[in-house]
Amino acid sequence: MFLFPAPKHSRAFVLNHFSDSTLSSNLKKIISAMLSYVWPKDRPDLRARVAISLGLLAGAKMTNVMVPFMFKYAVDSLNQMSGHMLNLSDAPNTVATMATAVLIGYGVSRAGSALFNELRNAVFGKVAQSSIRRIAKNVFLHLHNLDLGFHLSRQTGALSKAIDRGTRGISFVLSALVFNLGPTVFEMALVSAILYYKCGGQFALVTLGTLSAYTAFTIAVTQWRTRFRIEMNKADNEAGNAAIDSLLNYETVKVSPAARPFHRQVKCLFVGANIYSPVTMSRLISVICPEQISLGISLMRNLSSKLCSSHFLVPSRINIPAELTLLFMFCVLKEKALAPPLLVTPQEATIRFEDVYFEYLEGQKVLNGVSFEVPAGKKVAIVGGSGSGKSTIVRLLFRFYEPQRGNIYIANQNIRDVSLDSLRKSLGVVPQDAVLFHNTIFYNLQYGNINATAEDVYRVARLAGIHDAILRMPHGYETQVGERGLKLSGGEKQRVAIARAILKNPPVLLYDEATSSLDSITEENILASMKEMVKDRTSVFIAHRLSTIVDADEIIVLNQGKVAERGDHQTLLSMPGSLYADLWHTQNSKVLNSNGSSKPPAQAERISQKEEERKKLQEEIMNSVKGCGNCSC
Repeated sequence: MFLFPAPKHSRAFVLNHFSDSTLSSNLKKIISAMLSYVWPKDRPDLRARVAISLGLLAGAKMTNVMVPFMFKYAVDSLNQMSGHMLNLSDAPNTVATMATAVLIGYGVSRAGSALFNELRNAVFGKVAQSSIRRIAKNVFLHLHNLDLGFHLSRQTGALSKAIDRGTRGISFVLSALVFNLGPTVFEMALVSAILYYKCGGQFALVTLGTLSAYTAFTIAVTQWRTRFRIEMNKADNEAGNAAIDSLLNYETVKVSPAARPFHRQVKCLFVGANIYSPVTMSRLISVICPEQISLGISLMRNLSSKLCSSHFLVPSRINIPAELTLLFMFCVLKEKALAPPLLVTPQEATIRFEDVYFEYLEGQKVLNGVSFEVPAGKKVAIVGGSGSGKSTIVRLLFRFYEPQRGNIYIANQNIRDVSLDSLRKSLGVVPQDAVLFHNTIFYNLQYGNINATAEDVYRVARLAGIHDAILRMPHGYETQVGERGLKLSGGEKQRVAIARAILKNPPVLLYDEATSSLDSITEENILASMKEMVKDRTSVFIAHRLSTIVDADEIIVLNQGKVAERGDHQTLLSMPGSLYADLWHTQNSKVLNSNGSSKPPAQAERISQKEEERKKLQEEIMNSVKGCGNCSC
């Protein structure tokens, strides 16, 4: 396979920024790649079909060349006949003439040429469809193998448009490459040779000169049209992306005062996408007019039919590179050849970060020498301010990104050395925003383990506390959740995510601020479900609300990409000048300040009492430390 990376500064390059030089430099690679799908090494049946198709093509061309000869012989025979030979009173003798036989041969030749072409199309059809299917499948799989950075910067609508146009263009280009361009050159050479033999060199030279002039003109116009097609595709991508983006953000568009301007913007983008076609045609008509094009070329209607496919190749030539370039892009994350699977059990599922450095953008470190260990079966929480690198740790564990320096181990195995599939099967995650598929609740639950039985799905739904809520829905487990699960509440989506993680049954569980967007009551119920889930299992909690991780075996505090503090809840609170203590006091003071308007008096009083007890406990700890005499506190 031929590979060429998209520029680092913009992965959108593959969709909107194809220049003539880009197309020219990659055209040979693209054609070579496409031909490898037409002549696959692992499919002898398809290669046999291609060989048969080429044989039928040769038959069609040979019979097609015979057609004008049959017509010539028929006309010559009629010219040589005397008048009595066309006497209708003697029909049998009149019909049984050389001219009649030649005319029948003329019809048979034309019918034979058409028959060969139709048989060729029927035989080659399976090859073309197989090639399209294989290319589309490989592009889809390759997109899932690309790093997270590509998917965070991609435009879904534009990407979908590029893949759709490329897939449609592949069918035409495959047929054109195999059956039009090469065979047409062969046919023209054959015709010129016959003309040279029958009519002399001057006649053949005039024919070749006319064909060469027409071909040069066609190529020039094709190159001229290319830039318009590129701009048309770019406008089409922008229009499609704006439309898809607006549908994905329907609620925001409807409640925003910018809705009407946005609708006008989308309308203008679609108008811009459509306007390039008539502009191109009008410019082409202005070129093909008297005084600018010779009469000889304008009369070459029969010859132009042989080369007309080049006009239709222009859009396909522009559309296909956008799709195939996605297939040819380098994977930033590469799995080692014959990488062994990750061997891990819940009893051995330790996690270890060793001096890990990572940055999304060069020079802006997110993790700056992070080292810590999560013992097997323990619950460890990671906290810190925004941008401290909490969620990045989860992404590195899944190998969505590769650290610039340092190593990450699970069960004493470097995650770079094991297969990606086994690594990700060993990790379960409950994300902050549980995005569901536009399918049934049952499908979304079973997605954690597609081999799970219905009873397994019902069991994990009960453990996650969502089974009863599902049964109250009109269609139960067959209820459609809507795109991204928008028909469910935030708490219901989180419970589905928890149930899915339970069903996966991984040795390691990760919670990436799983309850930060929920209300306190829902959060408390979900935390209760989580406690059962993480029992005797290695778990890492990325937390914003510190009240959710007070029972953690260890809390790691990140600050500016480094491990600033470590310890359990009480230890960190008792540390003088503790960053964790500052975060804790800040969050609890906000809760207390908002109690007057959002909490019942009894609940506010309980929170206040707990805060007073905490302060007294902290004072006692500090007093006991002051008089130790051996402490540098």
